Amino acid sequence: MSRNAIMEWEGREHEHNPKSADWYWALGIVAVATAAASTLFGNILFAVLIVIASIALALYAAKEPPVRRFRLVENGLVIGDELHPFENMTSFSVLEDIEGEFPPVLSIKTESWHSPHLVIPLEGVDADLVYAYFLHQVDEAAHEHTFIDLVAAWLGF
Repeated sequence: MSRNAIMEWEGREHEHNPKSADWYWALGIVAVATAAASTLFGNILFAVLIVIASIALALYAAKEPPVRRFRLVENGLVIGDELHPFENMTSFSVLEDIEGEFPPVLSIKTESWHSPHLVIPLEGVDADLVYAYFLHQVDEAAHEHTFIDLVAAWLGF
């Protein structure tokens, strides 16, 4: 397996948007109300799950995403130390912001069950070169934002 980098860059998984105190208050109020309603309906386990999930969401929102290192190698894409081979990729697309506010991202659909959709920021690298290289390795397809992407954007992630 070749590890000589054709292209190399760094980037964050997503842009960090610091949350206001009001955001955390709203999260807490919704969590407490949902947990209380769940308890009233006799579903204590769901109430506990809501409280744990709310705490996890608050901790995730407060943390700035780490800087990842991306390397395009002969047989795939290396994210950190993990190789994602081209043969496991079903399709790719380069998504660009029409208004130019955000850097382009590389969207990759894979056969992997633990990471079926990769979204790679292309800030600090020539997106056209990445596109051209992927075009020779993986099928191109139109990728739409998933429901999870829309919910994350709505929550401010």
